[in-house]
Amino acid sequence: MSDAAPVTALPLRDDELSDFLARTSRTFALAIPLLEEPLRREVGLGYLLLRVADTLEDAASWPREARREALARFEALLKEDPEADPEALARDWRERRPSEDTGYLDLVARTPSLLASLDALRPEAGAILRHFVLKTVQGMREVLSSATAEGLLALDSLQSLRDYCYIVAGLVGELLTELFVLDPRLTPFSPNLRALAPLFGEGLQLVNILKDARQDEKEGRSLLPPNVQLQDVEQLAREDLVAAARYVRALYGAGASRDVLAFTTLPLLLAQATLELLVRDGAGAKVSRAVVTTQMIALQAALERGALPEAVEALAGPTP
Repeated sequence: MSDAAPVTALPLRDDELSDFLARTSRTFALAIPLLEEPLRREVGLGYLLLRVADTLEDAASWPREARREALARFEALLKEDPEADPEALARDWRERRPSEDTGYLDLVARTPSLLASLDALRPEAGAILRHFVLKTVQGMREVLSSATAEGLLALDSLQSLRDYCYIVAGLVGELLTELFVLDPRLTPFSPNLRALAPLFGEGLQLVNILKDARQDEKEGRSLLPPNVQLQDVEQLAREDLVAAARYVRALYGAGASRDVLAFTTLPLLLAQATLELLVRDGAGAKVSRAVVTTQMIALQAALERGALPEAVEALAGPTP
């Protein structure tokens, strides 16, 4: 039995969880509904918990130490510290406005319900989410220790960029993989999946960083190191997406369910299309809704045939 003070908030209803995903995400709001239960709720909740952490880390109007303190308090909630009051913390964060995005603010205000939802998951999945969200929050605090007092964050090398990507995305790849390999069909293939998972996350995050570079600069983040050639970052993203395609193919070969294949393949296809646009048009480019729809139709058609999309097979390269 935990000694933590009981969480009095009710878990999010399914419709509330779906609404928050739609309001706080783009790609994952499309991908998560492709999953069947219980993964749909588990992955959706994991995303929302990480979005709270990301909102606290990115609080542009807060100085560095205020952000680090908020993350430390969120860590205490995740550790079920009896001294941590989720209701009081959520009210405080909401009132101090870590973001001007109303979706993010409303989500932060529902932190107690997120924690109640976490407690209500099947135990093995709840333990996985708690472990990896904690690691992410701790990593974010460490990253912020190198920011200026005002909270301005600048990365100075390709390795520091990769370290940052691991904290905010590579760990997400590991979290998802641990949920997937709870399926006994996938458990024997876990070593290969675990090896590729951080690169999958890194690839998606690098594409996001390339896409959002101008907005990040406005908000006090210089995530693209000035002494690193843009082409080198783009090349690393390409290599990571190859690893991501091999991850998807490994899932396919292991007999993963169709919903898991759809969920993992769609972000890969959209990231690949986005990277091609960024290389051509520069920061800010993003795929159109028409392209998203086309990719989703092609994905579902391939899965109906019992295959992966040709684009994924081509990206993954010859089977070893």
